[in-house]
Amino acid sequence: MSSFANLKKNSKSSFDKLTAELSKLNKAAIPNNDEENFWRPDVDKAGNGYSVVRFLPAPEGEDVPFVRIWDHGFQGPGGWYIEKSLTTLGQKDPVSEYNSELWNSGVEANKDIVRKQKRRLTFISNVYIVKDTLHPENEGQIKLFKYGKKIFDKLNAAMNPEFEDENPLNPFDLWKGADFKIKIRNVEGYRNYDKSEFDESSKIFDDESQIEELWNSYANSDGHKLQSFIDPSKFKSYDELKAKLHRVLALDSGNHPSVNKDPVESAPPPVEKKAEPKKQAAAVTSDGDDDAMDFFKKLAEED
Repeated sequence: MSSFANLKKNSKSSFDKLTAELSKLNKAAIPNNDEENFWRPDVDKAGNGYSVVRFLPAPEGEDVPFVRIWDHGFQGPGGWYIEKSLTTLGQKDPVSEYNSELWNSGVEANKDIVRKQKRRLTFISNVYIVKDTLHPENEGQIKLFKYGKKIFDKLNAAMNPEFEDENPLNPFDLWKGADFKIKIRNVEGYRNYDKSEFDESSKIFDDESQIEELWNSYANSDGHKLQSFIDPSKFKSYDELKAKLHRVLALDSGNHPSVNKDPVESAPPPVEKKAEPKKQAAAVTSDGDDDAMDFFKKLAEED
């Protein structure tokens, strides 16, 4: 039996596996792919945008159609710290440990520092682009889509509806899934995804052979594999990350808020105006972590 035939036959069991994985994530507290493999929804001059995508099943050999990545992006006196967090792999991470120490100090100024250094959450999935209003040349293509918690919450809500008159929907199913309408608004200078929603459940195409062609076009493609993003070899070691953290925050020079008497004076100096998120509000979104991290990376490259 072909892999496509197995995909259709195991549609129900795949949904059960996915809901189990979501349950684990809800209870729980990138390789160098070409950027052209990624797609992101764009906005007009007013900050509004509209696109439609279809989330796709996990590629051949993978069980879950998304990966979850935690990372950090902040600036200190020693430069930028932009790294994936080892908590992605369920391991100890030096930034998380340092943030816990600051938070548990009970000093409010230390908590403010933690908020600036907190983890950022990103998900990656494969999507079929149904409609891209501002860039119609992308329509009909399969791309990697990096998104934040706001959109993931909508996926989770579709699979686990709150009310008894709502039927669970597997957004990643080619036959019983649904188009996802991405509606972006500019709310107080930030991108807002709250109005994004799923359409009615439907087959991605009426023609079965067209569905099979779509599956075969990405299922075995290295450029669309998801687990490679969380391969341990793609992460720096604990010792490497700790050394970089100490260098960026100048911790070895005594700049340690949790042990100094005056946490305000010992906090890292304010960043230059060009790097203040408030000055660049339009570049950061309320979905948040996906676009914000790219924004921080660009700032680091400019320095």
